[in-house]
Order: sequence, then C-alpha cells, then structure tokens
Amino acid sequence: MDSSEAIYDGLKDAEIDFVVSVPCVNLSKLLDMIDEDDEIIHIPVTREEEGIGICAGAYLGGKKPAILMQNSGLGNSINALKSLMELYEFPLLMIMSHRGTKGENIVGQVPMGESTPRILEAMDFRFFRPGDSEAGYNDVRLGWEMSEEEGKPVSVLLDISYW
Repeated sequence: MDSSEAIYDGLKDAEIDFVVSVPCVNLSKLLDMIDEDDEIIHIPVTREEEGIGICAGAYLGGKKPAILMQNSGLGNSINALKSLMELYEFPLLMIMSHRGTKGENIVGQVPMGESTPRILEAMDFRFFRPGDSEAGYNDVRLGWEMSEEEGKPVSVLLDISYW
C-alpha cells in the first residue's frame, strides 16, 4: 500500500469527514485524494491556529475533524490546542508532516523537527510515529479513537522516512 493511500484509508475508516490543511509538499498526494472525495469537506487555511478554530466549529456541528500540516506549525497552534481543543475536550486528529528528521535537506527545519516530540509530550498529547504504510493506516484509526476517548488532540507524525 502506498504511504499516502494508507493515511487516506485510515482517515476514511475512522470516518473523518472534515479536514483542514496548510500546504505541504509531503502531504500533496494525500490532499489531492481528499479533494477528490465527496464525503470529506476540505478547507485549506493559511495558518494552523485558524484551522484549529475551524475544526472546533466543525466538531460542534457534528463533524469528525482532522488537520493536515507540517510540524513547523505546531508552535503556532499551542494556545489554540490547549485553551480551545483540550479545555473543551474536542477531539482532533493532527496529521503532521514531520520535517527536520533524518534526511531533511533544509537545515532550518531541523530544530523544530527535533523538538516536536518533546513539545507534544510537554503538552500531554499522545502521538504516533509510524514507520511504514501499514502502521500509518493503523495509527490514524487508533489516533482518532484515542482523541475521541480522551477529548484532546492526538498526532500522527510522518517522518521523512515514512514517505
């Protein structure tokens, strides 16, 4: 199974029906698949925290939301994730292209890449780092289930080696 297809299939099986996204080259094939799916509402946004707010509203409207973004946007989102999503116990699946990991060719991505898991741990948010497409599929499904049960965001970090 293709790595992007695995994440897409996991989203579908988790019944995710609302996706916001910030552009990312690693997520482009997945975003194309979501765009072609009439059962998923896709809203592109310019900033991650904007997407978090839109996901909160979508959840209140009965949708199952996910956000697709680069991990570099995590820093932009901390306040919205803690004081909106966690405070009001809104589930959210965060699919993150984990830039700055082994194989990264843009040196500016490395510091945030190294810090991302520690930031999520400090926020007390669970996350997965699948090593292959089968794990990616399973982690997306399990991540949504955990997010619903715990009432807070759960992330799936897709390292460069995943693609």
